[in-house]
Amino acid sequence: MRLALYQPEIPQNTGTLMRLGACMDVGIDIIEPSGFIWDDARLKRAGMDYIELVNVTRHPSFEEFSSTIAPSRLILLDTKATTDYLDFEFHGGDILMVGRESDGVPDKVFNACTHKLKISMLSGVRSLNVAIAASMVLGEALRQTRSIL
Repeated sequence: MRLALYQPEIPQNTGTLMRLGACMDVGIDIIEPSGFIWDDARLKRAGMDYIELVNVTRHPSFEEFSSTIAPSRLILLDTKATTDYLDFEFHGGDILMVGRESDGVPDKVFNACTHKLKISMLSGVRSLNVAIAASMVLGEALRQTRSIL
């Protein structure tokens, strides 16, 4: 299982998710361009020394990333999705993807994803922090696949 970040904008979220990947033995794909300089101190502060332990692959574009993922399913976490992540059956080779913090993913990326999942929330709220959302769904995916260490 892997976690993909589509054009991340906030280094603290990226560092937090890299730390999560290191702790859970889940690889991280960064789909560029990112909204910060890769050696940003905030990225390092959030990821701490865990950044050195995570398997990170950086991709120059979504198209380049897409060409490398077969036969995995690409599962997008998005507020526009209709399927709740708790009603979904995950597989061990899935790639969970989150979009940009400001506006998610463009339509062509949304449509390219095998599955789209949402986290059901209280009416009237917009969204969760991307690192929190990814952590929730990754935890459920690992539980279902019994991939937790």
